[in-house]
Amino acid sequence: MATPLTASKLLAALRDEGLVVHEVREWREHNRNSKGPWGPTNGVMIHHTATQGTDSSVDLCYDGRSDLPGPLCHGVIDKQGEVHLVGNGRANHAGLGDADVLRAVINEAAELPPDNAADTDGNPHFYGFECINLGDGKDPWPEEQVLAAEKAAAAICRAHGWNEHSVIGHKEWQPGKVDPRGITMDGLRGRIKKRLAKPAEGSPEPQQPEYEPFPGRDFFRSGTHSPVITAMGARLVAEGCDHYEVGPGPEWTEADRESYAAWQRKLGFHGKDADGVPGRVSWERLRVPNV
Repeated sequence: MATPLTASKLLAALRDEGLVVHEVREWREHNRNSKGPWGPTNGVMIHHTATQGTDSSVDLCYDGRSDLPGPLCHGVIDKQGEVHLVGNGRANHAGLGDADVLRAVINEAAELPPDNAADTDGNPHFYGFECINLGDGKDPWPEEQVLAAEKAAAAICRAHGWNEHSVIGHKEWQPGKVDPRGITMDGLRGRIKKRLAKPAEGSPEPQQPEYEPFPGRDFFRSGTHSPVITAMGARLVAEGCDHYEVGPGPEWTEADRESYAAWQRKLGFHGKDADGVPGRVSWERLRVPNV
């Protein structure tokens, strides 16, 4: 049982564990605290999103749905193993679960009781991480993503002085839930235990300041004229994503959109997430030199 981490301490804990962390919009003040308490905190809960695509999944977890306002978790873990923070405080992720399970988590019991009741609100008590996965038993879990889930849970446990038994899956909390489908929670807790036995590995190398920050999707529209467009095009050509007839220029064109769509597909995006309009994640991976 603990006082929740502040936004700055949560961010520091995750980065100290070696994670790449993205801060999404106004995540530090984004919560459901007006609907109920946040804390005391007792553990970490792991979910799958039942969605695909990084940008759309992150937006969904930040904004929520018509029937369930966001944030829907505290952090989203993408397929590349990077964490996107979308909330700080009470979040709509745990819902009603079993009071016996909560007591077991508080006591850090080695075995969890069956989750055969839905009589206790888990939202005040659990940090939540949504992992991007369809949850159909077929969508793969890249090792980078599982490792990030291990690190994220371990980071919070380390910050609070908890052990691996403070980490559960949604399927262990609420009757009828199956997430995170495709991850064995006992296996994940075993990995967390080994990680907590060693010091935190430290922050990854920060992104160098010579790269252009993401200017927002609205920047990339017909009529935009900027040296940033030229620099972006040069990087796309260098990455083999070249749909230019005469080479990139400073005005946003259909050739830029087609080239960027090829870059998005190269990163593994598809459908509406590969529409050729830059998103934050794909832009940061392109590393457009500062102009």
